[in-house]
Amino acid sequence: MDRDDSIYIVLCVLFSVLLVVGNLIGQKFVILPISSNMTLELSAGALFYPVTFLLTDLITEFYGKKKANFCIVLAIFMNVTVAFILLGMDMLQATTWSNVNDVVFHKVFGPFSICFIGSVIACYISQALDVLIYLWIRKATKGKWLWTRSMGSTMISLFVDTLIVTGFMTAFHILPFEKMWPYIFDSYMFKFSFSIFSIPLFYSAVRLIKNLQNQGTLLKPSSL
Repeated sequence: MDRDDSIYIVLCVLFSVLLVVGNLIGQKFVILPISSNMTLELSAGALFYPVTFLLTDLITEFYGKKKANFCIVLAIFMNVTVAFILLGMDMLQATTWSNVNDVVFHKVFGPFSICFIGSVIACYISQALDVLIYLWIRKATKGKWLWTRSMGSTMISLFVDTLIVTGFMTAFHILPFEKMWPYIFDSYMFKFSFSIFSIPLFYSAVRLIKNLQNQGTLLKPSSL
């Protein structure tokens, strides 16, 4: 395995971990203070979820559409595995001395399967859309203006993801109907802000990966 393969694996693993953790903590809704007179209410899972689109853009930039889509499918498979594990554990009876009893476990992880279905649908559609938009913008700009394809694809795909996930949670009464549109606004405002502030991070990540790839090339016996 060369360094380029190692970088791709690291990006895929990080992408998958963030998706799994995001689904696990997604049912906790938190207050995010923005200023003294402004707060946002959003899912805890949404705090790190925008990073997955940054990772998708990086994989698409360096490894292309095919490998980016493989990473998305791999992450969904891992989420399916976790969902079945939690479903099985929820069916087992807890001991009388268990720190987490059946009621608490079911309250936390019982609705996970419902959230999971909506999350998987939203993830696949929005991430695949992100890859397509990213490549389209790169082609339209002839490979110039790196920030346009990263921010443009992320902003659009995150909005699609927010609509699908929120609509699904509302339909299954996980999120109160009256909270639906305020939540969409708060959640997307956070994600929109992330898209803007992540531009320097994206440039830094691209530079880092290029440096690592160049180092790997220099270390190959054929180049000595």
